[in-house]
Amino acid sequence: MLAHYVDLIAKFVEVVGVLIMLFGLFYAFYRAIRLTGRFTHDSYVEIRQTVGKSILLGLEVLIAADIMATVVTEPTLRSVLVLGFIVLIRTFLSLSLQVELEGRFPWQHPKSAPEQKSKAEHADEL
Repeated sequence: MLAHYVDLIAKFVEVVGVLIMLFGLFYAFYRAIRLTGRFTHDSYVEIRQTVGKSILLGLEVLIAADIMATVVTEPTLRSVLVLGFIVLIRTFLSLSLQVELEGRFPWQHPKSAPEQKSKAEHADEL
């Protein structure tokens, strides 16, 4: 009986994860249009950043749902391996999205302002 309720909760959490990504997409377009009033390079960057962040959050919620669903089922080697592969793939997607959005790995320190300025000055020289 408890397994049935945990499975329902896991399905609900999956729906929440998908809704986070969907509403994040709509929010990104709303925010970009509201800030600039039209589509420019800045609005493109804003949309890309916001959509990427909503996908990251949605993936984290989906991983939690997968873990809940696996805990409820009979713990077989196959179900644990499937969960491991799903978590591995979603973690890789999350990591690559974060690197794409922030331009660095999560364990790297953020670039300081002088370093960014020197790179910008270097770009201007080229």
